[in-house]
Parts: sequence; structure tokens; C-alpha cells
Amino acid sequence: MKVLKLLLSSFIGLLLAASALAAPDTDWPKKPIIAILAFPAGGSTDVFARAVMAPLGEALGQSIVVENKPGAGGMIGLQAAAKAAPDGYTIHFSALTNQTISQALFKNPPADLRKDFEPVALVGTIPHLIVVNPTVPAKNLPELIAFIKSKKGDFNYASQGNGSLSHLESTLFMQRISATGTHIPYKGSSFALPDLIAGNTLMMFDSVTASLPHIQSGKLRPIAIAAAERSPLMPNLPTLGQDGMKQFDVENFYAVYVPKGTSPLIVSKLEKEIRKILTNPDFKARMANQGIHPQFANSQKLAEITTDEHAKWEKVVKSANVKVD
Repeated sequence: MKVLKLLLSSFIGLLLAASALAAPDTDWPKKPIIAILAFPAGGSTDVFARAVMAPLGEALGQSIVVENKPGAGGMIGLQAAAKAAPDGYTIHFSALTNQTISQALFKNPPADLRKDFEPVALVGTIPHLIVVNPTVPAKNLPELIAFIKSKKGDFNYASQGNGSLSHLESTLFMQRISATGTHIPYKGSSFALPDLIAGNTLMMFDSVTASLPHIQSGKLRPIAIAAAERSPLMPNLPTLGQDGMKQFDVENFYAVYVPKGTSPLIVSKLEKEIRKILTNPDFKARMANQGIHPQFANSQKLAEITTDEHAKWEKVVKSANVKVD
């Protein structure tokens, strides 16, 4: 009888322990969640992230606090998110394309989207375009190329930072037109655009989202879209391919990840709620007005995209011999 009681007691203890272990997943979330971004406030990553995180927090019943940690082509924010506890209370809203490029450019990257994170969902794309200061006389791509060559190296161009997509696009562009200039890296669009508007730099590859207000106000002039298709917001603006520079279109992905080891139940719940947000017609229309293209893919598909993006950009960086300044 004593043995039976001991066995029963042990069994009940195991059940209680299992219940206690399961509780963090089934009851999650019980407190506010932090969403880490690797780029500053005001840029396309920030705009898109806040647009997704607000309704996601409402759906989960907890606020989501956005933390901007810019620098090093997105590596500072990536490292901070990778080091967070895998308890569901840290989300990484990733500028996926930017961070895969940084991974290929830096010799010892501090974190890796493939190894240090669990993929949750692809959330969309934001096209880039070439914008110039209005003092640049060029109105189209051939005129811009002629202008840059006429400067004979006395030409400053901005980027969103060392190791960013904006940096790589600029480098590849200058290589393609056989011209030289000075690359001026910033910590993101919100830091780079004021200098571009002031004329301290003359050209930049930037997101449609961040540049659009300045284009509409006349403070910047668009030259061409660096994507496969024209932007519905600027239907008369050609793509680089349409204006003579073939094979220069980029799918600029954004996605959500959580630290490695986060419970599959939490990943599944996040994925489910994000899908609802991205497929909402009102949300899609609101994002389209800002040059953002919501696009959902589940965690499994995102894992494949992440691997493919790393392979693609490692090859591009190596073949172009791109260096971090």
C-alpha cells in the first residue's frame, strides 16, 4: 500500500511538473513583448514593423514594444535579438535581405538568421529606387550615368549603412557603369535622407516607403525603380531594366523570427495571427499606399527563403568583390 501511495504521489508530482512546464506556452503571453528592429525609427523597416506589431499586440492581448537598435548593416539588432531569452517575449522584425547581405560582407558576423533563430513568417517586400538631390540635372537613368561619369570621381552617394542592401546596390551600380565616387554610409534612411536633401550627398538607393514623402514634396527626384516591376505609387517611373540596366532587380524581403529554442506553440500562434493581419484587405490597402507589399509565407517556407537568400547574396558579394568601408 505504501508503495502504491508513493507511486501515486510520484505520478501526481510528474503531472503537476508537466503542467507547470506547459503553462508558459499555453498561457503566453502574460506580459508585454519586445520587438527588436535593426534599423532606426522613421525608415521602411520601422514603418512596416510598427504597422504589423500594433494589431499583433491587440490579437495577443499584450502590447508589443518596438526597440530600434541600428548599426553595422543590421548586425547590432540581430545580435541583440539572438541573445534574448527564447521565452516568446522577444521578436525580431528582420530586414531579411539586408541582414543576409551583412552576413556575407562581415568577416565575423555576431549572429546568423539560419542558426540563431526560429523562423515565424515572411511578412512582405518593399522595393528600392534610385533618388537624387534635385540639383542633379539628370531626369532619367542614361542622364544620371552621364552625369556621374562627368564628375570623374567627385561624387558622393549615400547608403543605409555598411553591409546594407542600399550599400550593395550602390556598389554594384557604380561597377556596372564603370564610375567611381565616395560612399557615405549612415545608420539608416532617416539619417541619410537629410544629408541627401541638403546636397551633402547626391544619390542613394532607398526604399520607396522612406523616400516617397520627400519625392512628393519635391525635395528628392526619383530616377528608376530597382525592382522587377514599377511601383503603383509612381506608375510613370521605369524600372532600371526598362531604362537600360538589365538584371538589376531585387526582392527586398521582410520577416519575423524569434530566438532559437522558442516553443513551437508560440511560433505557431505568432504565425497564425500574423497571417490574419497580412491578409486583411484594409491592412493591405493601407500598406500599398506607403509602397509596402504585404506577402505571407509560413515558418517552413520562410526557412527556405532564408537559406536561399544567404546563398544568393554570398554569391553576389563574392563575385562583385564588395568590401565593407
